[in-house]
Amino acid sequence: MAEREADDSDQTTKSPEDESSESNPCQHAQDLKSVLVTSVLNLEELDVDLYRGTHHWVPRSQRLFGGQIVGQALVAAAKSVGDNLYAHSLHCYFVRAGDPKVPVLYQVDRTRDGRSFAVRSVKAIQHGQPILICQASFHMLQPSPLQHQFTMPVVPQPEDLLTVEELIHLYLREPDLAETSKQGLNKLLANEVPIEIKPVNPPHSFRRAASEPKKLFWVRARGHIGQGNMKLHCCVAAYVSDYAFLGTALLPYPNYRAHFSASLDHAMWFHSTFRTDEWMLYECESPWAGSSRGLVQGRLWRRDGVLAASCSQEGVLRVTPVTEPSKL
Repeated sequence: MAEREADDSDQTTKSPEDESSESNPCQHAQDLKSVLVTSVLNLEELDVDLYRGTHHWVPRSQRLFGGQIVGQALVAAAKSVGDNLYAHSLHCYFVRAGDPKVPVLYQVDRTRDGRSFAVRSVKAIQHGQPILICQASFHMLQPSPLQHQFTMPVVPQPEDLLTVEELIHLYLREPDLAETSKQGLNKLLANEVPIEIKPVNPPHSFRRAASEPKKLFWVRARGHIGQGNMKLHCCVAAYVSDYAFLGTALLPYPNYRAHFSASLDHAMWFHSTFRTDEWMLYECESPWAGSSRGLVQGRLWRRDGVLAASCSQEGVLRVTPVTEPSKL
């Protein structure tokens, strides 16, 4: 279990970030040191189809972040397939909580190599036991006359929205904010994450209010990754897809808080080329919750309206009533 809380891009135009990087080589070199590229999703090769991950972003739960284990598992699987094959789906089961104090071993099994598809099984291991089992499938890109997708939601552009950090600073300026709430918000500010998030419909404050089990936010990796490695972008998207995902199922229940939450499984399908270092819209919704479990589905949209990826997850949600009204 793990707590909740890569094909070349077909974009041929250069982003402002690319143009500024070309004009300033030193800035470009600095941007390439994105923690997602150099640390979080960087694996050490120990032997054929055997890798070790040692760099972890650790949430406040002090357990390994599930999205990182999924992303690293996909990195390991992708290293065993040819350059002409790209991830199109993955299916994972979290079987044990991860320990951030020790490395994770990734053991790849080359399940099948076909003419246009390849399947890999990856086992993430700590203390001699699996913490995640992942099946990943890779496909050679093939044209088809069958093409359709849903329509991307109409939302404000990311330039018109505030980041999570900027929102927290606004909340901290509220005159009636309780001291315990200030401490909690300051801890969130100190908990640096390698992705940038801009909620589409953020609350005006941190007061508890029931809402539909749906949320939308713009998201991108911090730093520069570039458009030349779609396999890496798929791995980063796998990391991003798990962030704050399961919490969508809690939105209708402001009078309850989760005293334990953990993902049980995670599935993802990659539909189109994309760049995770450019803004993407993450659309999340929970169609069902019950029996101390919640189901959440998500869609990652490119800014130009192309559906880039879909994902789904079920997790354990054990809650307790909030005994005192929030002073936030």
